[in-house]
Amino acid sequence: MTGDLGNVKELEKRVLIRKIIKYFFIYLFLVIMAIYVVLPFYWMVNTSLKSNVEVDYLIPTFFPKDVRWENYPNAMRYASFGRYMINTLIVGVLSTIGTLVTTILAAFAFARLNFKGRDIIFTVFLATMMIPGEMMVITNYITVSRLGWIAPGNDIGVYAAMIVPFMVSIFYIYLLRQNFKQIPNELYYAAKVDGTSDFKYLLRIMIPIASPTIISITILKVMGAWNSYIWPNLVADEEHMRLITNGLRKAFTSDEGRSQVNLQMAATTVVTLPLLFVFIFLRKYIMRGVSRSGIKG
Repeated sequence: MTGDLGNVKELEKRVLIRKIIKYFFIYLFLVIMAIYVVLPFYWMVNTSLKSNVEVDYLIPTFFPKDVRWENYPNAMRYASFGRYMINTLIVGVLSTIGTLVTTILAAFAFARLNFKGRDIIFTVFLATMMIPGEMMVITNYITVSRLGWIAPGNDIGVYAAMIVPFMVSIFYIYLLRQNFKQIPNELYYAAKVDGTSDFKYLLRIMIPIASPTIISITILKVMGAWNSYIWPNLVADEEHMRLITNGLRKAFTSDEGRSQVNLQMAATTVVTLPLLFVFIFLRKYIMRGVSRSGIKG
């Protein structure tokens, strides 16, 4: 009897050791990946607090020898920061509103309305997701150029060129359509019996139920507009029309081609903080919206 009890304890001890070793390697992997992710952000803040001389050191320093907090106000004065922010907010807000309108209407049509060729059209839409966005840059540029939107002095046209081509997202339509299809058909039929129009049913029933997914789409779209670089850099040639990303990229480069790296990193830190806060405080809405979309339908 004593021998059996000793064997049980020995077995429990081995299981405990295996569990400790397993969790040790799991957390070690997570710590390494966390350092890998956080290191670029740390290096950005670290560089933003250095002097020009220290930035030019052949051997990089992991801590600034002389902390320069004045780099932040200097960076704001060095670039047209306020103008870049206004442009980014205009483009981000309007493009997000336009994307929400097209996404909600298209997702409702594909999820609830019955019309000839619906599934074929939706399949073609999904197939376009396989086309890299870079392949559409030239055709989009030719289109907005022929419309006269990027002519010098046409500020409204430049705004339209940065907003209109990105008001439709097949991925967002697919995401919301999957969420809409989870809503029971009985609700729709009952609403139709009561004389409710499709538009009223969409506003009062489907949008409130799918609000987590719509919130996720809103957050992701705002973040995408905030980080957009290639297309705004292509169509916004004038200094006062640049967005925050391409504006700060060019604002700290002198005529000799030398960049004020410390000021540039200070401005980049300020620009990155809003997105970081959005992700930290709203990440549960993103995860909830994606998880609710499912794969039904």
